[in-house]
Amino acid sequence: MSSSSGPAPCTRSWSISEDSLRRYVQFASETCIQELLGASDTNKGNGNDGWKLLTLDNGGVEISKRRSGSFHTFRSRWVLTSVSPQQFITVANAIDAAKQWDSDLVEARYIKDLQDNLSIIRLRFGDNSKPLFRNREFIVYERRETMEDGTLVVAVASLPKEIAAGLHPKQSNAIRGLLLQSGWVVEKLDDTSCVVTYVVQLDPAGWLPKCFVNRLNTKLVMIIENLRKLAQACPT
Repeated sequence: MSSSSGPAPCTRSWSISEDSLRRYVQFASETCIQELLGASDTNKGNGNDGWKLLTLDNGGVEISKRRSGSFHTFRSRWVLTSVSPQQFITVANAIDAAKQWDSDLVEARYIKDLQDNLSIIRLRFGDNSKPLFRNREFIVYERRETMEDGTLVVAVASLPKEIAAGLHPKQSNAIRGLLLQSGWVVEKLDDTSCVVTYVVQLDPAGWLPKCFVNRLNTKLVMIIENLRKLAQACPT
């Protein structure tokens, strides 16, 4: 079957000013930040917050899942010793090194810096990536904040498709994916250790096969281990 027999791709796009884009991202990312902080709050872990423990390995990595309608949110949480919060964030935010801790990622680059802590990024995953990421690209914002208590938060989510298309037209051989929300929360324990929470929310449009859950669990553990090694090698 030729490619021309398929449905025509959506070409609708919005062109907005940089100031309007900045104000939209600041507003949208505030909700994402609050969701991330809520997911990292251990005081809420009373069994009534909807999180279901999936794995807890010998290294202390906890992976949980929460479902709301068709949305699935995965959370990984672990304590890093001999790693300061700043060491971890330096590695996690190094976009040029992202392929070292996520082997599925084939390209990551900045499209636009809106201000010192606010950027637009393109992420591209290859043909051999995990399901829901395979041959997909994401146009996302990234907002980096330090809270009053010193907690570091990095919020990442897709831009609306029309805005994303206006900033960066979709590649013909790629699928434009939707990352509802994701990010890091890094809480300092002492000068050389921290608690890290990573959250990612996907929209698989309904049922999520158990085999995919298992593969994503494995992927999260792998990313955590890769980041730990990179962070420990990062100069203080």
